[in-house]
Amino acid sequence: MSQIIIYTIITLVAIGAVAAIILYFVAQKFKVYEDPRIDQVEEALPAANCGGCGFAGCRNFAEALVKSDSFDGLNCPVGGNDTMASVASILGREAVESAPLVAVIRCNGTPEFRPRTNTYDGASSCAVEHSLHTGEGGCPHGCLGHGDCVDACDFDAIHMNPETELPEVIDDKCTACGACVRACPRDIIELRKKNKKDRKIFVSCINEEKGPIPKRNCSVVCIGCSACFKVCPHDAITMNNNLAYIDPVKCRLCRKCVVVCPTNAIHEIHFPPPKIVGVAKETETSKSKENETKQKN
Repeated sequence: MSQIIIYTIITLVAIGAVAAIILYFVAQKFKVYEDPRIDQVEEALPAANCGGCGFAGCRNFAEALVKSDSFDGLNCPVGGNDTMASVASILGREAVESAPLVAVIRCNGTPEFRPRTNTYDGASSCAVEHSLHTGEGGCPHGCLGHGDCVDACDFDAIHMNPETELPEVIDDKCTACGACVRACPRDIIELRKKNKKDRKIFVSCINEEKGPIPKRNCSVVCIGCSACFKVCPHDAITMNNNLAYIDPVKCRLCRKCVVVCPTNAIHEIHFPPPKIVGVAKETETSKSKENETKQKN
């Protein structure tokens, strides 16, 4: 009986030893080498895992950064230029600074401008309503107002305004991760260049319908009149499918397009109020006349 136990133990030990040897050679054969710099780069990233870089997470983005020969097309919008500079120092490369971006809502269909013509009674989701319903104001391109973009934002940078029933972006909190852009089924949210003092000029409409129908649905719709296109001195405005678009890179914020838009579809944000030259001259003239009268008296 004792001999059987001894033989059993020896057999099991021999099988274990053979299996260990086989596993060792198999592991060596199929061993995957991982660059230790991937861990260093991942630690330098903000760990937001928001997908704004175009990858599934910071780990995947770190792997792409290490394996790539340059940073062309690779950028962490959450960390910005400082994070990319840290990654560049780890990898011994030169980081190219990119202009910061911010999310912009390209719809101004508030209840004031887009009267409600029907009622949607369904799931409170922009994605669901978009697949089933045109919209309570009749515009097939306007914001549906359920806040899918708000739910998608991990940085508390976007909220629904209860009065306008439209989302509003908090520029200081926006990281340009693009989550709200992907969440909007109507593509009314766009990432645009962030200028000094957060100033921006853009066409707050994406409606490409032609004729009186869009104007009936919304009074501030772009009607494709090309007035802004004709006055732009920087070739920053293009006309496509009855819709004007202002290129944020070419735009010099001269504001000439804002003045000529007949429907106020072009928005200027964070600008000082325009100076009225005629009124200023009249004021100066009246003041000078008053001074002359005082001197005579």
